[in-house]
Amino acid sequence: MNPRVSGISGPLQGATVSMACGELSIGRDPSNHLWISDPALSRQHCLLTRKGDQVIIRDLGSRNGTSVNGMAVDEGQLRHGDQISVGSSVLMFLLEGGEEDLQRSEVEFTETRVLGSAPVLLHPEDAFHLQPDKLLSRLPQTAHWASDLSALLKLATRIGGIWDLESLQWQLLGSIFDLVPAERGAILLFEHAEEFSSAVAWDRVRGPNHPVQVSRTIVQRVVRERVGLVVNDIFDDEGLRAVQTVTELRIRSVLCVPLIAADRVLGAIYLDSQHRSDQFDDSRLQVMTAIAGIAALALGNVRYMEQLRKENEGLRAEINLEHNMVGGSQAMRKVFELVRRVAPTESTVLIEGESGTGKELVARAIHRNSPRAERPFVAINCAAIPDTLLESELFGHEKGAFTGASALKKGKLELADGGTLFLDEIGELASGLQAKLLRILQEREFERVGSTHPIKLDIRVIAATNKSLAEAVKTGAFRKDLYHRLNVVTLTMPALRDRREDIPALTEHFIVKASRKCKMRPKLLSAEARACLMNYDWPGNIRELENAVERALVLGSSNTILPDDLPEAVIETGSSASPCKAHYHAAITDFKKQLVREAFREAKGNYLDAAKALGMHPNSLLRLIRNLDLRSDLESGFPRAATG
Repeated sequence: MNPRVSGISGPLQGATVSMACGELSIGRDPSNHLWISDPALSRQHCLLTRKGDQVIIRDLGSRNGTSVNGMAVDEGQLRHGDQISVGSSVLMFLLEGGEEDLQRSEVEFTETRVLGSAPVLLHPEDAFHLQPDKLLSRLPQTAHWASDLSALLKLATRIGGIWDLESLQWQLLGSIFDLVPAERGAILLFEHAEEFSSAVAWDRVRGPNHPVQVSRTIVQRVVRERVGLVVNDIFDDEGLRAVQTVTELRIRSVLCVPLIAADRVLGAIYLDSQHRSDQFDDSRLQVMTAIAGIAALALGNVRYMEQLRKENEGLRAEINLEHNMVGGSQAMRKVFELVRRVAPTESTVLIEGESGTGKELVARAIHRNSPRAERPFVAINCAAIPDTLLESELFGHEKGAFTGASALKKGKLELADGGTLFLDEIGELASGLQAKLLRILQEREFERVGSTHPIKLDIRVIAATNKSLAEAVKTGAFRKDLYHRLNVVTLTMPALRDRREDIPALTEHFIVKASRKCKMRPKLLSAEARACLMNYDWPGNIRELENAVERALVLGSSNTILPDDLPEAVIETGSSASPCKAHYHAAITDFKKQLVREAFREAKGNYLDAAKALGMHPNSLLRLIRNLDLRSDLESGFPRAATG
């Protein structure tokens, strides 16, 4: 005998815990054998104890109770396959076998003819529990109304903090069994029409290995007419007696109610019983309709949360796509490698490059691949904010620090605490702010404007500039000490004209992005338009290319982007480019290859002699060979003759 529990839904789904020491305590306190961080659990929730060949479960006075197979228990013996519900978790108790025993009742739909006996119907708007005025008028008539209301309140409390769909369904099913003497139950949910997308079912009599048969006829009527339905004495009904499963189980009563939220039918709750003494009556239909109203709202919220999570994942994927750097050129491979190496560190990074080359994309890539990835990434453009406002924007200010400071404001530095601060166009930072930034990098603390109280700071700084800070230091426009603080790791972004081989891939990427943004079909790129894009020097770099592609997509009248769809500057360059200009870069590359091959031929393959003949350092020659993709050619021992 190997007693253990395995999670089938909730935070412990998929986990298995053995009762190695003869007992297993479950609760929210970390001192428990099975610690579940769930606010719906009490600190000491329940205890499983082994006594000989038996395992006893005992509730420890928990706030929300402990259920076994949907029934609330204070103490009882567990059997193999029992399902334990605590908080938002459902655990299966196992004594023998492997994890394949983690089964539950499946749902099997049966077909029935139109019901011969008249069912009891109830519209949700007629349910007393959901209509306060009607409920108050009924209270004196029956004593069980108070019990039902207490159970409904307990149900609403139990499910309020559950955000996992399957856990919520199990909790609902267990709560239903507390109120209604059903032997089998199923919660059926669907997405479209009347095709069910998920179901949780339980056969309390025969256990989890036996399916729960559900009458499709009854469910479809309940869903279509939006009414709760009770049918008793089914075995005496010719229409249902002909169904083999009904005959085998001798089912006598069925209760089914729709799950409706925001005027949308989400599914249905289906219950049945074979004992005449447990037949469902109008009061059971009333309380089940009320449960369905509460459950539908909770299920709708959980589904909405799941939809938001999926949308969030999609948006994250889209953000990753927008911020991922596109390109396979040698220059970009160097950038990718440097990002990979520097991201896991805490080093300050200085990114240099012309405007529009993607410096912020690199900064975001460094942040996303760093230990701070889950913390904020805060960007500020030092050139876009006037000097008079930049200090307040960076450091924040106290209430009354200056005219118009009517309330305390946290600056970008505080917002970035724990994460990454990206200072774009750092070369435009005023000299006074340069001194304060230097102190932040040295002391890791700052003061808000109007305050003398230092605030400790934990940030990583990434700066970017489109000018040479080294030259700015020489002219006195930038502090030398700050420059050295920033210049720990320098990364240079290549201009687009220096990596023309990436233009086709970038263009395709921007076509897809622009088509999504403008809600248009992606277009093909004509060979002539591609030639124009390749021949243009792109002074605005990637940003200019993206704008040109979006313009062509929006203004073009055909399914293909043509040269006429491109900006005039791009067209003029493409159409006026002579063959010599069009092949300028290719000719330069071929000439470099020819020089290297000739040097190696004269040096008989010796790297040092070849480098000396070319007037280069051997390391520089090795980099040049790698950039020109000549390694395999030269190492073959018999380089091919140079071409054109």
